[in-house]
Amino acid sequence: MAYRPCKTAEADIGMRYYMCDTEGTGGRIKTFAEDFIVDEISSYPPEKDGEYVIARVTSTNWETNRMVRMMSRSMGISRERIGFAGTKDKRAVTSQLMSFKCDPETVSRIKLKDLDIKVIGRSARPMRIGDLIGNSFKIKVRECDVPRNEAAEICEAVRSELGARGGFPNYFGVQRFGTVRPITHKVGEALVRGNTEEAVRIYLSAPSEFEDESVKEARERLAVGNYSEIVKDMPKNMDFERTLAQYLSDNPEDYAGAISALPSNLQMMFTHAYQSYIFNMMLSERMTRGLPLDIPIDGDTVIPKDADGIPLHEKPVKVTKKNIDLAMKQVRTGRAFVAITIFGSDSTFSDGEMGEIERKVMDSERITVEDFLVVGLPNCSSRGSSREILCPINDLDVCIDDEGYTASFSLPKGNYATCVMREFMKSDMTHF
Repeated sequence: MAYRPCKTAEADIGMRYYMCDTEGTGGRIKTFAEDFIVDEISSYPPEKDGEYVIARVTSTNWETNRMVRMMSRSMGISRERIGFAGTKDKRAVTSQLMSFKCDPETVSRIKLKDLDIKVIGRSARPMRIGDLIGNSFKIKVRECDVPRNEAAEICEAVRSELGARGGFPNYFGVQRFGTVRPITHKVGEALVRGNTEEAVRIYLSAPSEFEDESVKEARERLAVGNYSEIVKDMPKNMDFERTLAQYLSDNPEDYAGAISALPSNLQMMFTHAYQSYIFNMMLSERMTRGLPLDIPIDGDTVIPKDADGIPLHEKPVKVTKKNIDLAMKQVRTGRAFVAITIFGSDSTFSDGEMGEIERKVMDSERITVEDFLVVGLPNCSSRGSSREILCPINDLDVCIDDEGYTASFSLPKGNYATCVMREFMKSDMTHF
């Protein structure tokens, strides 16, 4: 099976192919926050009483980590007492459940712009990462490179092909790495290799041509050092860089301590981004070899799914010559997914050709599974997991208009809407 090569910068983060062989419409998303609407398909905590307030939070143009930080300041509580099921896109209108370990009156102190909070109940446990079923999306594409009638033909061809193939290559999308400044995986790589100073340097000072001039100037100064002189002048949207600079101002050369000063979920995100890059490379190598995404081959891993369609990663099944017919049947009937390992400290190599692919990528990275135990930074360590390689799309619909088109659909949790849109658009990654 042949796949269309990707010729944009997405290839640099491992996204080397498209599923659909059509030309793209071009265009861009997120011109306005309202062009990217995300509604979480929530999994409400089962307990009805308890110390946690559960609220539905609708935000416009808020990055999740910064939103949590500003909420904690407004309420006067630790950010660790605020829980959520998944991080959302910044330039978007998003709706999601969140938990607050406090009373409702404390939640009512939050008065932040473009943020609506509706308390809906209580629970004995907080919202945790992964406590959702999926997300529904409504995404507007503007500034297409082709006329309206051609855009309509392309969109229909893509919609039909994605339906026929059962979904799209389940890459980790550009947001995992940074759309404007794709360096998150590079920070994670430095941490996994034990070079915390390099990790801090990349996060603070690696520039992007697409950032504001004030941010570029701040990064140039951060590259030099003298953190105490820089902290007070840093732009407001560099909250986490400010945290690192302030820590290093007070604790020179304690780079591991500086990383530890960041929110725990951000620390995890660095390593997860590097794991995501490795996964993308493995998926692309599978596609380079023309191997299928929708059926297993000998040596693959198959993941069953539950009643909500959520993959049960804790119950992997190795595909062998003895069970391959059953595995194929389970995948074809939608009861299971073919998966690739997200390598961590507890991971093992697959058998067969997929095992060859995994070893090739890991060898090219000069990395071992033991490296994912990051000494002194437990939040940056990762035991590993797995991820399905083909993501199904539910209720995909496209509406053409004079400004472009709007795509609406829903995805299971942990999957990227931009990986759907790239099949339609085939635009440069900065347009996502």
